[in-house]
Amino acid sequence: MKVHGMVRVPGDKSITHRALLFGALAKGRSHVGGALTSLDARSSARVLRQLGVGVSALRAGSVIEIEGRGRLRRAAGVLDCGNSGTTTRLLLGMLAGHRFAATLTGDRSLRRRPMRRVTVPLAQMGARFPDMHGDGLPLTIRGGSLRALRYEQPVSSAQIKSCLLLAGVTGGVDVAVREPFGRSRDHTERLLRAFGYRVDESTDGWVAMSPTGKIEPFELQVPGDPSSAAFLVGAALLAEGGELRITGVGVNPTRIGFLAVLQRMGATPRIESMVTEFGEPVGDLVVAPASLRGTDVTAGEIPGLIDEIPLLAVLASRSAGTTVFHDVGELRVKESDRLGLMATNLRAVGVVAEVQGDDLHISGSDHVPSGRVRTEGDHRLAMAFAVLGTVPGARIAIDDMRCADVSFPRFRETLASIRQRGA
Repeated sequence: MKVHGMVRVPGDKSITHRALLFGALAKGRSHVGGALTSLDARSSARVLRQLGVGVSALRAGSVIEIEGRGRLRRAAGVLDCGNSGTTTRLLLGMLAGHRFAATLTGDRSLRRRPMRRVTVPLAQMGARFPDMHGDGLPLTIRGGSLRALRYEQPVSSAQIKSCLLLAGVTGGVDVAVREPFGRSRDHTERLLRAFGYRVDESTDGWVAMSPTGKIEPFELQVPGDPSSAAFLVGAALLAEGGELRITGVGVNPTRIGFLAVLQRMGATPRIESMVTEFGEPVGDLVVAPASLRGTDVTAGEIPGLIDEIPLLAVLASRSAGTTVFHDVGELRVKESDRLGLMATNLRAVGVVAEVQGDDLHISGSDHVPSGRVRTEGDHRLAMAFAVLGTVPGARIAIDDMRCADVSFPRFRETLASIRQRGA
């Protein structure tokens, strides 16, 4: 199997969410092109409509119109965030600065995901969470007048950081947050700076925001999602020949840590035709097949590639030697117990893989993978094992490929198309 030609991936999921939320806080009409139209993005659009924001239908290839009123309005009914943790946590931050109560829920997977990591600091700012039981959804937030916050996060997470920064925006107060291990993605900080907010980053890991700006109506083009592009990069690396160009991908340094790991493993991906759009660097990823070797992925690297670990893990299974992912316990509270399922599914297709504490150990080989994969509805697991299924002779049965639509609509068709071009 060879790869060849050019392909474009769906819009960046993180930036799409933030564009919708920022548009809601602007007073007037904003336009967002190239947005992701997946289930998660539609969850953000749906709950914003309930909160009084005009959001046009999310259709592939169309420009989204967002009619914001500067503030959110009390919703009639419960806000259903679907499967989207980003929608839930960032929205909680925005709601903290509004003087009304709102109740949030989600699907079974989202209801299991931990929320105290954001409700605790929001409560320190002055938000209230009456009748909150356990650590998940559903929960009710009652916002209002907020206090400034200086907070050290328990884990490195862009969702926690962005939640608290957005609380500072809607509450009009200073917020300083510190992450314990490395920098997580900084899309929120970049957008805030574009609207005149002062956002300072110190060498000891603190990010401090002062509410000096104002969110005005805007025009934004969303770049391709690097986390989605990673799966096509992986398929190209496992191919037998050719070269693939993935155009217009966001190459924000906090999002492309996986490329540095791949370079250590022996790959030679290139970034070409780079420009900057709305504070975000965008370029083409060019990748060719490579013989891979194992590596150690350190704790400090994990925040910059947390979503790409499933893809890196299946590539590790085709690499010479052993690969260790250190301190990846955060994967246990993603859309699934991603850490446990990665190891279980790798073993199911004939790979030697083991979880030791919070570390994932994978022994690579040239064994032809064969077996059944259980995703529990986790889109990144489904796509990662679909990439492993491109190995010649592989026979991998994935229980649910439809869940890939959460972040990459028509993933199967796109994966097939890059293989057909060089066949």
